[in-house]
Amino acid sequence: MKLKNKSLSLRARLYLFSVAILTLFAINVATHLWGSFARSESLVAYRDAADAAQLINDLEQGLEAARQQVLVLATLRETTDEPLDKAERDTAMADLDALRQRLGRLGALAGETTDDYYRRLFNSAAALLGDWEEFYSNYNRINAPQSVESPIRYNDTRQKLEELDQRQEFLAIQRSSTIDGTIRLTDRITVIGFVTTIAVTMLLVILLIRSANSSLLRLKTGVQRFGSGDLSYRIDENRDAGEIQDLARTFNDMSGKLAKAIDEVNSAKADADAANAAKSMFLANVSHELRTPLNAIIGYSEMLQDELGDPGEVDRDQVQHDLGTIIVSGRQLLGLINEILDLSKIETGKMQVNLEDFLPVPLVVQVCDALSPLLSQRNNRLELDLAEDGEISMFSDAGKLQQIVTNLFSNACKFTENGVISVSAWADNDWLLMSVTDDGIGMTAEQQGRVFETFEQAEVTTGTQYGGTGLGLAIVRDFCVMLGGEITLKSAPGEGSCFTVRLPLTAPASAPEAA
Repeated sequence: MKLKNKSLSLRARLYLFSVAILTLFAINVATHLWGSFARSESLVAYRDAADAAQLINDLEQGLEAARQQVLVLATLRETTDEPLDKAERDTAMADLDALRQRLGRLGALAGETTDDYYRRLFNSAAALLGDWEEFYSNYNRINAPQSVESPIRYNDTRQKLEELDQRQEFLAIQRSSTIDGTIRLTDRITVIGFVTTIAVTMLLVILLIRSANSSLLRLKTGVQRFGSGDLSYRIDENRDAGEIQDLARTFNDMSGKLAKAIDEVNSAKADADAANAAKSMFLANVSHELRTPLNAIIGYSEMLQDELGDPGEVDRDQVQHDLGTIIVSGRQLLGLINEILDLSKIETGKMQVNLEDFLPVPLVVQVCDALSPLLSQRNNRLELDLAEDGEISMFSDAGKLQQIVTNLFSNACKFTENGVISVSAWADNDWLLMSVTDDGIGMTAEQQGRVFETFEQAEVTTGTQYGGTGLGLAIVRDFCVMLGGEITLKSAPGEGSCFTVRLPLTAPASAPEAA
């Protein structure tokens, strides 16, 4: 089974390659953004770790300073009764509030993984700070108990603070390591993606160039073959799609049309050559046909001149014979000239149709009687089959009908020897049907196809052997068309020919006006 063409058009290939390159570029950009985000996260992690470490250090120092101050004041309180003034107490309370705020900021930096450590620190530190605030609040009261917190709570707070510090340091190192690995990975991906993008882009460009070059090379080969005259060559348009396929199909169509045009030109040239050859043959036949009666007229005229110049009695029978020959030759010459003039009028559109009422059957009989000498020349016999009603009336051109009958009858006599020539005429509704049949040499189908053409005869040797110019049947056909009718032919080699004319009894539908 033949596979369906799956090739892509040049435009589709360009789009596909562009999308592939843009996709690789987008992957590189996304990888770069991912690396930039990882670097930002790393900076944030380092900053949070630094802030947390700074806060822990400040808390540690602040707690140590506050404890030393409490211890000093507790010692003074035991040795002296000097009270703590309000400014000093407010300062001490402000320092404790600052420690609470630092503790709160440290809690803000704590994450889910350090939340438990921070809560333990917060509880321990809050209790420690609460004891110190109570110490400052009861310092000036004489009867109030003056106790300082146990070192255990302070040490517990310091221990919780160190545990949180160690935990945050561990997480910071771990997170930094993870982020650094991500950065290294994104850097490698970016480099690999960049190199891959360049390689794939070059590969796609090479494939596109090779594909387009292959398609254009096929087009170039086709154009070169067309230019060299090989118009039968066809570009394989199924190997491409889209614009290249359309272009290949256009070139193939163009070559086909050009080949057809060249064939038509060659055919027209052959027809023109055939027409020129036919006209040359026609001129040769006309020259021969004109020369024959002219030689007879000149020859018999000279003979008559010599006879009349001789002394003695004139042979009247001989003179009568010579004059008859001159008259027949003159009429033959006149008929030939009339045929040429009729053909010229037909080709220039100046042939007139003179419509009148007449009886066609008597006209046919008159023509046959006038041409009866042609029967005896080749020992032929005439048979008439005419309509019994001789009063058939026809409104047409009587002269052209007479010439139609004359040409058909003369043609039948020319190609028949020792045979029978039948002339029939009858009416069929509004039509006159007339046929001239002979049992002469007949014609093949190829000869019948060109016998009605101007300057054409059945064979090239016909004019030499039987005479004629090849105009008679062409004029008959044109006259039949002008009178609104038609002529048909049935013939076979050696079996004779039958010409049938069909003309309207009324005026033809479109008769040319007189020029």
